[in-house]
Amino acid sequence: MLQVKLKAKEERRLKAGHWWVFSNEIDGLDTSIEPGTLVRVLASDGVQVGIGTFNPHSLIAVRLLQKGEADLPEDFIFEKLDEAYTRRKEIGVRKYGRMCYGEGDNLPGLVIDRYGDILVVDVLTAGMELLKPQITKALQKIFKPTGIYYKNDSAFRALEGLTNTPEIIGEVPETVEIEENGIKYIVPIRGGQKTGFYFDQRENRAFLKPYFKDKLVLDLYSYIGSFGITAAKAGAAQVWGCDSSAAAVELAQKNAELNGVKDIAVFHRDDAERLLSAMKKGELPDQPDMVLLDPPAFVKSRKALPQAVGLYVKLVKMALEGLKPGGYLAFSTCSHHVSRELFVDIIRQGVSKSGVQASLIELRGQAKDHPVLIGMPETEYLHFALVQVR
Repeated sequence: MLQVKLKAKEERRLKAGHWWVFSNEIDGLDTSIEPGTLVRVLASDGVQVGIGTFNPHSLIAVRLLQKGEADLPEDFIFEKLDEAYTRRKEIGVRKYGRMCYGEGDNLPGLVIDRYGDILVVDVLTAGMELLKPQITKALQKIFKPTGIYYKNDSAFRALEGLTNTPEIIGEVPETVEIEENGIKYIVPIRGGQKTGFYFDQRENRAFLKPYFKDKLVLDLYSYIGSFGITAAKAGAAQVWGCDSSAAAVELAQKNAELNGVKDIAVFHRDDAERLLSAMKKGELPDQPDMVLLDPPAFVKSRKALPQAVGLYVKLVKMALEGLKPGGYLAFSTCSHHVSRELFVDIIRQGVSKSGVQASLIELRGQAKDHPVLIGMPETEYLHFALVQVR
């Protein structure tokens, strides 16, 4: 196995809990090594600190699979995926959910969501691309799926020098039906956002149930209706959902009908900012008691962070301006570039600019099948807050 050596003292961050090696931390970066190659990572004194996948053309040059001086087990892919599944079963996630969360499960660049008998896989790095045969074999052994869909459409693949051509093993339908928190959803496997569904918000949807009772709810960026339908099933008086995608709105309507709430949860194609503006002006048919604000990841890179923060602040401000005292705002961001501290500051700025008085009821994060590694803040990306206007 090839070796890469760190510059003096560059192993300290790894020992503190991080799992990436950046290109500027390596002593004599060899750009001739094939991207994805397994390498031993040595400290400046020659002691092995771990083994990982190497890409000399990426800022993140090595993504560790294992720390310490030991060799990787021969069938390490199976062992790590089996361990990851065991952790899911311990928290009650078996049939539907995230079965592998990249670095959070020590398999960097590999994301696997389970939709019953169908597995949707995102391979994000050159290292995992080379290990795809072992991944497929392990998934077939552990889950016995009828179909595996390698979606291969992430922008991260281009940064790793990979193509965006999907691959299908077995039979993969266009949509599947799943169940979450006692609610059924038709999920678009091939044409949907991410892997088709946002399992990371599962626990936040359940948390909000008591707050929905008898409320008029405005569900912005509703996608296929998971928050809005949860609200309707939990006793909301009325739910208005909107999304910019006609296909998402159509599925949200079908999901409302599937769950017997089509008269309560109504979804339309519309613009979130337009509705927030109309809400502030009192131009909606009724004034919502609660706003669900779950926008897409505006922050694609650290360079885009200032502009994205400004947009998040604007949305929070507009939502708060349209709520009466006692009203609720449930707000989320989904980028690891937005830290917990920055997330809270976005809310603080939004409250200040809106001129309202508000309380932070609860601060939450991603579901437990998206484990956050202590020492690696990049694994914590989803922040969720429930705010009440006073």
